[in-house]
Amino acid sequence: MKVLIVEDSRLARLELKELLKQHPELQLVGEAADVDAAFTLITELQPDLLLLDIDLAGATAFDLLAKLLFVPKIIFTTAYAEHALAAFDYPTVDYLLKPVTAPRFAAALAKLTSFVAPAVEAPSAEVATAATAEPVLDGNSNFFVKDGERCFLLKIADVRCFEAVGNYSKVHAGQQSPLVYRSLNSIEQRLVPGLFFRANRHQLVNLTAICKVEPSVSGGFMLLLSCGSEVEVSRRQSAVLRQQLAL
Repeated sequence: MKVLIVEDSRLARLELKELLKQHPELQLVGEAADVDAAFTLITELQPDLLLLDIDLAGATAFDLLAKLLFVPKIIFTTAYAEHALAAFDYPTVDYLLKPVTAPRFAAALAKLTSFVAPAVEAPSAEVATAATAEPVLDGNSNFFVKDGERCFLLKIADVRCFEAVGNYSKVHAGQQSPLVYRSLNSIEQRLVPGLFFRANRHQLVNLTAICKVEPSVSGGFMLLLSCGSEVEVSRRQSAVLRQQLAL
């Protein structure tokens, strides 16, 4: 199991590395002190487990997690107990308060084998736009979501629509509409061109989920999706849709 330490304190990183030496089944593949470095290493190395501090040199662990679509398993190592509730909105195995002792660390690692949310492998690097870029997602790509206490994978092709909810996005697929901790713009940048259509500022629609296109009262188009819901296309984007679908 590949492990990445994300911790802004050099001393804390050294302490975690000493604890890891007692567990040869774990391979330390890197360490980062801030959000940008951590994001780059997670993208490049695809670790199975993050040892993640909350306070990261002017930012937080949640700023990092909001940028990730593929989130590894997480063991938080922090001095801040008040963030525990928010931490478990992610695939969190355990939440350890500093100083982290060897017995407490071992107990957290023991939970890995029974943890219900396995780390997600990203698509092959062959489809990445650059060595440090995030993998491009096509219709067959899977991604991790957490809906309440449930953790599961969804296929991009099964998503009818991504909908912006503040800085996050709601995923409409099947009977579920869970949140992904990522902005709509960042999701759109990850998708293969031509798979989804940006209907308006708040909605990104799977073209294969469109059953009918009708004129709207605002002068644009109204899309009827396979689930029966409707999505209004802005006037500006209606011209793009007309050209794309040769309407």
